[in-house]
Amino acid sequence: MTVRADARRAAVLGSPIAHSLSPVLHRAAYDELGLENWSYDRFEVDEAALPEFIARLGPEWAGLSLTMPLKRAVLPLLDGISGTAASVETVNTVVRAEDGRLLGDNTDIPGMVAALRERGIEQVDSAAVLGAGATASSALAALARICTGEVVAYVRGEARAAQMRQWGERLGIEVRTEDWSRAERALTAPLVVATTPAGATDALAPAVPERPATLFDVLYDPWPTTLAARWSAYGGAVVSGLDLLVHQAVLQVEQMTGLSPAPLLAMRTAGEKALAGR
Repeated sequence: MTVRADARRAAVLGSPIAHSLSPVLHRAAYDELGLENWSYDRFEVDEAALPEFIARLGPEWAGLSLTMPLKRAVLPLLDGISGTAASVETVNTVVRAEDGRLLGDNTDIPGMVAALRERGIEQVDSAAVLGAGATASSALAALARICTGEVVAYVRGEARAAQMRQWGERLGIEVRTEDWSRAERALTAPLVVATTPAGATDALAPAVPERPATLFDVLYDPWPTTLAARWSAYGGAVVSGLDLLVHQAVLQVEQMTGLSPAPLLAMRTAGEKALAGR
């Protein structure tokens, strides 16, 4: 059944952006929901260009997805943000409210929790995070919901270590930091969350234990990462960046369109097909 509505627009912004799978996922959702007059595009936008882009948004815009380096740069440009986004000062979703206000949210955090829950992981007694930054802080916020004990963050430099400890205090979760040179120790944790760029964890692969637990690697292209491939070969559970991307996109579609539930299966299938074709 076709849903009748005025033509609406949405898009993903970031730099670089050509690799983004978000258009594939959102368009698959629109097709499944019968939203024939909705469009979803991608735009190369950096921090300097973001204010003008936001200022020029017309009433036809339903929302935006944001990737790096815009997740924090957008904060002063919005009319309000959700408690979830405020908890990590990071926005990946902008939705135009009925009164025209632009409101920010963070669907990465509940998306991470949903991706883990889909694999049967409801709670862990400890965890390790590889890396620092916006995605790492979102990972801490997700772990604050499911981890009952300590989180150890492996980072480069004391400044980043201090930042991760501060995020832990703010989010109400115990965070201990270790230098990146000791990152091999992370691999024995019940849950390892890798938030680093492509290639950063490759050197850790030989240290994967014989019976690894669960790895959540937020990358999806290239996939599998060297670490994820070794993890799977040893029988460990792996949650991929595609899992995260799909679950956070489901929440974005629901917020932007007002329709629920979003078609998770159709979106994942479209994402897998697009990745296989690269």
